[in-house]
Amino acid sequence: MDDRERMVYEIRSRYDLRAPRVLSTMLEIPRVEFVPKNYKNIAYQDRPVAIGHGQTMSQPYTVAFMTDLLELTGNEKVLEIGTGSGYQAAVLSKLARKVYTIEIIPELARNAEKNLKRLGYKNVKVKIGTGEYGWKEKSPFDTILVTAGLGEKVPDALFEQLKADGVMVAPIGRGADKKMVRFTKTRLHQSFGEAKKEKFGTFHFVPFVEKKD
Repeated sequence: MDDRERMVYEIRSRYDLRAPRVLSTMLEIPRVEFVPKNYKNIAYQDRPVAIGHGQTMSQPYTVAFMTDLLELTGNEKVLEIGTGSGYQAAVLSKLARKVYTIEIIPELARNAEKNLKRLGYKNVKVKIGTGEYGWKEKSPFDTILVTAGLGEKVPDALFEQLKADGVMVAPIGRGADKKMVRFTKTRLHQSFGEAKKEKFGTFHFVPFVEKKD
């Protein structure tokens, strides 16, 4: 059993995920290729990894858990807020039709785009920008995944860019420890405040970076 297989085995044995395809996909993707050189030796450990600029790659279990909550079928157009190293986008690319991902830190966005292109993930588009505005030109989206900690209020633009019956997964709450929340939007809902909410455990996230005036 190599390190990647061991990572997936440990996640599968410790946690109850509903979508086996998520872990099968993570078994295909070389996480080590998205990790900075000085952390290659821990690429397949179930822990977050610093990627510079005060940001981190989520631990593999968190990636699996959030992706699992999206319940992707393979036909979705997905918006990811917070590209980071590009690893989460790579996972999504194998499970969805098209992935649009936004990163506010230019150096991270360019590095993620380089990683994704080098490894052949052709259905991912990276944009440098602030996630609070979403990606209006490419909307509406079937699902939205936010990979940084939001406060109590979700940006209105993300609600507007989510399709009716669409799903958004985001870490919500004050402080570093957030509740993982899945929002389901219907045609009757006018905001995330009205949307159906399901809460799933507590996770630690770096804060959502907003555009500076």
